[in-house]
Formats: sequence, structure tokens, C-alpha cells
Amino acid sequence: MTKERDADQILVQCVQKGDKQAFELLVLKYQRKIIRLVSFFVKDQAEVEDIVQEIFIKAYKALASFRGESAFYTWLYRIGVNSAKNHIISQKRRMITSSDIDAREKELFHVPVLPNEPVTPDTVLASKQLAELVNEAMDTLPDELRTAISLREIDGLSYEEIAEMMDCPLGTVRSRIFRAREIIANRIRPLMEIALDKSR
Repeated sequence: MTKERDADQILVQCVQKGDKQAFELLVLKYQRKIIRLVSFFVKDQAEVEDIVQEIFIKAYKALASFRGESAFYTWLYRIGVNSAKNHIISQKRRMITSSDIDAREKELFHVPVLPNEPVTPDTVLASKQLAELVNEAMDTLPDELRTAISLREIDGLSYEEIAEMMDCPLGTVRSRIFRAREIIANRIRPLMEIALDKSR
């Protein structure tokens, strides 16, 4: 992570000296992550693309004042979250449901596998129902819990990185992720119990 941060800082310094290609490299590196981030908040894909473009424009304009006190992506992430939230407020749109995240991203959630069952139409259906319950539970989470669990489970960030990104103590991050997992577990427990009963 230190090497990656150092590499980003070199690119930032190049941009600050007027190298536009260095900024294009930063865009290429983080565009997918920022699209995914904004997609947690905004449903319409066309709007997502507009907001992402706006985020990178804001970042480019503000890069002159970036001093490297945090990682570049942490800084960019905060711009992204603020831009997405401002869009929601101005458009008065509801928060996106996790079911709108593309299927490949959903697979990154570690949904428990139903216990030692062969693959049958019933188990496939049960697994699908389980995934839907997880997504519904994600949708009901308060913003700070959903962000924390998403950064952990989807982006695979460490607790320390999440604490830096969300600008809160490490203990708060641990608490948020614990609470998010607890809420999700409570939602899926009835289906898991049914599956366990059937497997006996």
C-alpha cells in the first residue's frame, strides 16, 4: 500500500507541474472504483457517468492544493462521496438499492453457502433468495454502516484504510462493520434455519 501511495504521489506531483497525461493515468487507475462508489448512491447510469466526470474535474482543479497528507484515493473518495450526496440532495432521489450493483460485484459479498447441499433447483433458488435478503439488508443500513461494510467486503480495504477514508477512529470502523454484519445476519438467519432443517 505504501508503494502504491508513493506511486500516486509521484503522479500527483507530475500533474501539479502541468503533466496532464499523469492525471489521465490516475483517472484510468481509479475510474472503476469511483463509478462503483457513486453507483451505491445514484441509480441512473447516465447520472452516475456525469457525476464521475464532475468528480474528476473537481479533483483536477483542486489537485494544486493536494499535499499528500492522506493517500490520493482517500482524498478522491471523499470528493466522490460528497459529490454523490450533494446530487441526491439536489435531485431528491432515493438511495440506490444494493440489488442494482452489477452481478459481478454482488459476488464479492461473502454470502454464506447453504450447508453441504448438492446443486439442485431448490438450492439454487435458496441461494438466490439468500443473496436477495443480503441485498435488501444492505439497502436498509444507515449510510455510514453501508459505506463501511462495502469498503471492507467489496473493495477489500483494511480497517485502518477505512478509518482514514471515512475520517473516523479505528474503533468506530470496527463497530460499524460489526453492526452491519449483525443486521445482515439477522435478516438471513430465518432462511439459513430453513435450509438447515431441510438438510437434516
